[in-house]
Amino acid sequence: MAPPLIFAIAFAVSLALTPVIARVARHFRVVDVPRALKHVHAHPVPRWGGLALALGFFTSALAIYWLYGTGRMPQPQDPDDWLRLRGVLLGAGVATLFGAYDDWHEQTPRSQFVAQFVLAIIAIAHTVFLERFTNPLTNELVILPMWLVIPVSLAWLMGMINTVNFLDGLDGLATGVGAIAALLFAVHSYGQIGQLAVGLFPVALVGACLGFLPWNFHPARVFMGTAGSMFLGYNLAAFSLIAPAKLATALLVLGIPILDVAWQIMMRVRHGRAPWLADRSHLHHRLFDLGLSQRQVVIGYYVLCAGFGGLALVLQSRLYKLIALGILSVIALGALALLTRQFEPQTSRELMASPMRSDSPPQSTKACKSRGRRAQHS
Repeated sequence: MAPPLIFAIAFAVSLALTPVIARVARHFRVVDVPRALKHVHAHPVPRWGGLALALGFFTSALAIYWLYGTGRMPQPQDPDDWLRLRGVLLGAGVATLFGAYDDWHEQTPRSQFVAQFVLAIIAIAHTVFLERFTNPLTNELVILPMWLVIPVSLAWLMGMINTVNFLDGLDGLATGVGAIAALLFAVHSYGQIGQLAVGLFPVALVGACLGFLPWNFHPARVFMGTAGSMFLGYNLAAFSLIAPAKLATALLVLGIPILDVAWQIMMRVRHGRAPWLADRSHLHHRLFDLGLSQRQVVIGYYVLCAGFGGLALVLQSRLYKLIALGILSVIALGALALLTRQFEPQTSRELMASPMRSDSPPQSTKACKSRGRRAQHS
């Protein structure tokens, strides 16, 4: 009965605290003021929702430690699991605190990059890294040398944090996809390979996400902000690497967002723009601009991510998983190429326009300073 209990605690705490934290965010004017080129919401929306998400997760984490401390759950077979989980909790806490500060006082891209680097180092220092995986073509175990482990793990951890940040562009999108990914990690760890302690933590993350989702689904009454996107991205990255690595599950469930990020970086560099500058060129924005509603786009993402992610659990052959990943890549890249060709002339004109265009919503100096920024819908 441990998973239902852990889920219920995270869900209840997140659900109850989200409106409270939203009011606190409004009091401190930590709000997202819409801007024409980047955002799809029409009115200022409070941020800091990620704090409720994190508090739900951490409360359940305390319950997990209580279950094991009182002997109600058997100790993990691998004692290093506790070290790895401490790294997850430490990194998640640092991510939440930095993200909340960034929501309040916007930090530079360099500062965010440094924070992401620190988070990745925290994970690696607690042996949350990519050291070995199975070659899907030969079924042979591949063990990476340490000089490759660190850079590859850094790239994966930092890349996943940015993927969730970029995905957080429509109401409920990152929250729902994060819940789906965490659920699949939980089933893989807890149900398939017997990692009971490891598996309960993604269960807590599922509960926290689903408790937050009613407030974040369209029309959103609160955004998760940088605090939420960094917290969620770090956790998903860490859970995908806790031995044994769950790369197939992560790549299939998050394949579309990962490919979208890679595509946008390539296109921004091609147009002579910094890769970290936000715009409305992401796949979910393109689909929204085609005339689909936010709910249609978001639910479509849910279905695709859950469908392909579920294949990682159903398919026993690693070769079949690789084929599924190839099919997903073709679909996602084909859609990105088609939509980029259709929207590129308009995007080019927008990029040449002044940042404060005549159709931008009026913003007072105080409102702009108090958070009408890049953040939620990057």
